[in-house]
Amino acid sequence: MCRSIKTLRPPVLPEEATEDEIRAAALQYVRKVSGFRAPAAHNREVFDHAVDAVAAATAELLAGLEVRGSRAVASG
Repeated sequence: MCRSIKTLRPPVLPEEATEDEIRAAALQYVRKVSGFRAPAAHNREVFDHAVDAVAAATAELLAGLEVRGSRAVASG
């Protein structure tokens, strides 16, 4: 769905994802889901809250992932 969101986990990104990268990915996701590039003033608070929540969930996910080996393995 969000093809333009950059992969933030190793081994694609050798260093840890920064807060800025996580927030940018969260913003892209919320924009895609909401259909708004920039929300109207009356939607700003809920939009910003959603970006914060997605960024927090993303940071938690990345912190908990265990990546084994040096390359991704396709399932199937």
